[in-house]
Amino acid sequence: MIKNIAKKTLAVALLAGIGFSAVAQERVYVIDQRDVVAKSGTGLCWRTGYWTPAGAAADKAGCECDKDLLPKETCEGKAAAPAPAAVAAPKPTGEKITVAADALFDFNKAVLRPEGQAKLDELVAKAAQIKLEVILAVGHTDRIGGAAYNQALSEKRAAAVKEYLVAKGIEANRIYTEGKGKTQPVTGDTCKGNAKTPALIACLQPDRRVDIEVIGTK
Repeated sequence: MIKNIAKKTLAVALLAGIGFSAVAQERVYVIDQRDVVAKSGTGLCWRTGYWTPAGAAADKAGCECDKDLLPKETCEGKAAAPAPAAVAAPKPTGEKITVAADALFDFNKAVLRPEGQAKLDELVAKAAQIKLEVILAVGHTDRIGGAAYNQALSEKRAAAVKEYLVAKGIEANRIYTEGKGKTQPVTGDTCKGNAKTPALIACLQPDRRVDIEVIGTK
């Protein structure tokens, strides 16, 4: 799974000068066409669905990306492979917008609402203006309910986003999804109590989200 990334906004990042290739099964990280690991804006490596601790240890980028998770001897004296020299590219530019999961789904649901479909149509339109390489979708929930239930719900929401985007013509192998359940709230300790009241549901609204990052070149 992809390395944990706490996001406060749904990010639509149009990165110029970088191309990402389909990930071979033996690689456990998303890599670009230069065989360089794809990283988030905070410098964390994106994992593929093939990621396991053993796979990370065998992957040549494992020590670069997950040194803290690997046995000390695995990375002892093993420096991360330097990125190959690349032709200077335009400085990446990005646009960030916030769209809550409530705009995509009803509370406690994973079926896209018409309003949610309209939001994703806007995303598809933006993707059509670039050479699309990768879309990363990460589902989140609020803290109401059990951990297992919320994990499944977050995965279903991310999958629903992927299914809709594929139906709109985006290649399935360009979309990576993950669910984080209720592990990455953005509300902190501002919402008090655990009873499922309208007030608590409203307060926890920012936690219910699907973070989407679109990567491509202009």
